[in-house]
Amino acid sequence: MDITLSTALGFALTSLLIELTPGPNMTYLALVGVQAGRRAGYAAVAGVALGLAVIGLATALGLSAVIAASPLLYAALRWLGVAYLVYLAWDAWRDSTRSDDVPVEPAARFFVRGLITNLLNPKAAMFYIAVLPTFLDPAFHPAGQAVTLSAIYVLVATTVHATIVTLASLLRPLLANKRVMAIAGKFFALALVGVALWIAWSTR
Repeated sequence: MDITLSTALGFALTSLLIELTPGPNMTYLALVGVQAGRRAGYAAVAGVALGLAVIGLATALGLSAVIAASPLLYAALRWLGVAYLVYLAWDAWRDSTRSDDVPVEPAARFFVRGLITNLLNPKAAMFYIAVLPTFLDPAFHPAGQAVTLSAIYVLVATTVHATIVTLASLLRPLLANKRVMAIAGKFFALALVGVALWIAWSTR
């Protein structure tokens, strides 16, 4: 085994606490759950999980450290992530202001959006760069530990994200009125903009 049980439990608890703090994933998945329903939300969760796994693999291979050491690469990742969140907010706001019915989008589109959101998520990258290494034990192989810890983080995050989508989708019957749904859509769109600004500030 690459890590001890106490390390695994400690890291899982840390991951849970971090995932319960407001961030781009929580806000975006709640928006999808409310506006598009459970199926679309779960597709977005799968995309987010894949994005987190890819970043975790990059960490194990040392690529995240390369990005952290390069101000230009880090700035590019940071601003692309912020810009993409603003785009998602604009898209949600646009849908909330439409008077006609919003066409049902394929689940694959939400999967891709969830994937891109995390590949461009500086919060996720900083977690792998700043938090995960503190749980590495010099008695074990670092790459193997990074892979194992990344798997734990993805599992914890996916559980939290699926719960958010499930709870948000339960609100759809209460938001059946188009006016109420439009207000909810605008609220989450503004929340996404707020998250984007917070990320731009906190990762500067």
